[in-house]
Amino acid sequence: MSTPPHDATGPLPEQGFVDRAYERLDDLRASYRERQRRSHAVHGVGNAQAWTERDAISSHLGDVAARLEGIEERLVFGRLDMASGTTHHIGRASLSQESGSPLLIDWRAPAARPFYQATAVDPAGVVRRRHITTRGRRVTALEDELLDASHPRTRDLDLQGEGALMSALDAARDGRMGDIVATIQAEQDRIIRAPERGLVVVQGGPGTGKTAVALHRIAYLLYSQRERLERSGVLLVGPSRIFLRYIEQVLPSLGETGVVSMTLDDLVPGVRPRGVDSDEAARLKGLPAWSRILKQAVLGLVRIPESDQELRVWNRRVVLRRGDVEAAVRRAKRSGRPHNAARESFALDVMRVLAERLAVEAGDVDASGAPLADEVTAWLGEIRDSADARRAINLAWMPTAPTTLLSRLYSRPEVLARANGAAGHPLRGDELAVLVRARTAPLTSADVPLIDELEELLGPMPGRGRSSHDDSGDDGSDVARARSAIESQGLGGGIVTAEMLAASTRPPGEWTPLAERAMADRQWTYGHVVVDEAQDLSPMAWRALLRRCPARSFTVVGDLDQRRGPRRPLTWAQALGPAARALETEYALTVSYRTPRTLTALAEAVMARNDRPVLHPMTAVRDVEDCYSTCFVPGSGPAPRDRDPLWAAAHEGVDAACARLDEASGAGSGRVAVLVGQERAVAWGADLRGDSGLSERVCVLSAAAAKGLEFDSVVLVEPSEILADGPGDLFVALTRATHDVRVVHSGDLPRGMEEWD
Repeated sequence: MSTPPHDATGPLPEQGFVDRAYERLDDLRASYRERQRRSHAVHGVGNAQAWTERDAISSHLGDVAARLEGIEERLVFGRLDMASGTTHHIGRASLSQESGSPLLIDWRAPAARPFYQATAVDPAGVVRRRHITTRGRRVTALEDELLDASHPRTRDLDLQGEGALMSALDAARDGRMGDIVATIQAEQDRIIRAPERGLVVVQGGPGTGKTAVALHRIAYLLYSQRERLERSGVLLVGPSRIFLRYIEQVLPSLGETGVVSMTLDDLVPGVRPRGVDSDEAARLKGLPAWSRILKQAVLGLVRIPESDQELRVWNRRVVLRRGDVEAAVRRAKRSGRPHNAARESFALDVMRVLAERLAVEAGDVDASGAPLADEVTAWLGEIRDSADARRAINLAWMPTAPTTLLSRLYSRPEVLARANGAAGHPLRGDELAVLVRARTAPLTSADVPLIDELEELLGPMPGRGRSSHDDSGDDGSDVARARSAIESQGLGGGIVTAEMLAASTRPPGEWTPLAERAMADRQWTYGHVVVDEAQDLSPMAWRALLRRCPARSFTVVGDLDQRRGPRRPLTWAQALGPAARALETEYALTVSYRTPRTLTALAEAVMARNDRPVLHPMTAVRDVEDCYSTCFVPGSGPAPRDRDPLWAAAHEGVDAACARLDEASGAGSGRVAVLVGQERAVAWGADLRGDSGLSERVCVLSAAAAKGLEFDSVVLVEPSEILADGPGDLFVALTRATHDVRVVHSGDLPRGMEEWD
């Protein structure tokens, strides 16, 4: 029986329980913060291990407190009355009473599964399922579902439908994605709780809840495998920064705060792409052939001199023979180490050959004619100071940074052509020409996976150490100071190293949370990786992600029909590229909860009429009357806002949408988007990369940047221009709204849309 909203007649049933649950939550928050304060006040015994242990305990208590503090809205949202006579309340977290007896069951616990999966056909021991709706800490509505009509406990209960879900769908957007923990549907719950084996694909069209499923699956895995995943971490990869901001409140609201969230642009610490590729250049950079091309480019950095070289070392002359270099190169390459690391052994090898030769020529040998060790050591110092020796070694094997080499390939076509030829000519000459750009040109998003590949092949530059791969948080200055102190006091050669001394003298309170350490460490390997909008990832991007999870534990969500560009893979095995070998299970979400039925049918019709029928049709559960309209405005091509008649027409559409939201949901409520094609996005100063915030009620985005987001109303400008960017972009644009789409155009409507005009 669905109860009316709360009024002045008194509190609704369940209010007493909700009050007790919040009181217990408040007590636990305060308790963990107090324990953290006491732990942090302990000064230990003054050694590095004691400081580390203290900081680790304090950090753990702080993490637990932070998880509890992230839980506030809808702490309690369900109740199960079981045939056994027991009653379970379901909520965002597990809470126990002070006595230790259960108070609230975490939605991820096995005991909560019937709340999402029980049906009248298979009630799973449930007599009544109750949905509890709250606002703040006040119960505002109840909805009961009768699942076992034959049980004696069913007296005075009435069966209601999916009111909780429909209410959530009709609510105005607030610029952030909300969790669906109270309204998870059975097909979604089965995916959320699926066993963690290999790579799991979740295919879902617009509005099917695939992103929500992915986020709730993260929360479920962290609950069921917390010990393992808290050590290794979970990585969430989203399509844009605006998308990450859009979903950033979901996991904290479910009690999880330690997940690393990033875009592909953020994969390599210290690298921030600022340039924009053409679609063709981005496609070419994503091809798997680059793994071979870059490997050959790195191999090509090693150059054997054409002849012997005479070098000046101090006041002596010594010959570096071509064969010496060849032998040192062979030995260094056999080590299998990255280029820059192998270069160090190569340089030492060459220097030792020269030092021994100088010692022999000076007569500094033992009875057998072998050079004396002390003299060799002395000559090594002279060789290190020799400009000729440094030049010869660097010309043969130059240390190189990934960004330097990639820029050289783009700016010097002959270098790229040579590497391409050595790799077997995987790219044609006209394709290589597309990639040419100035050496000073900014990096692009498509460059990031290539830089990541080069990081593996090259390794860190000499002297950089682990740098971004170092999880100590030390920038090297502490170690340098410690080393200076050891040397000044004549303590060299002892058991205590400079690193150990630096750690022991580092001030307290520097324990870094796992998420921060993982974010700064390119070599961090995660226990699980979740990839959203995965249909757009290139093979090179997949190679970069696979490095970050050797266990191949992935949850991959996306929609093949929303793939950008003219080429659409027909299967996920094709879309995954090198990750396809890890594919274990595919799920398909077929019910669209967000998008009105009219808009779903329109989007699918447009795809079909433009020779790209959808691969995975959806069934929409709701519709909105008059949710689609068009407005023709005479005009020409893209122009700046102040000279574009479509801008004024779009504003009229925005005003109408805002007026509707004001009346239906309150002044200033809801979110409205103006979606445009790439070219007009540039002319209008729209958000091309998805970097803008979502705090404004109205935003102007490219269709590509709107992927993964949802709005109450959408004003879609010149859909033929969006179609020119690819059918997937238009499919995305038509399915972002939960209520209505207004099309503003001066050109012809794409095929399939004119029939709805």
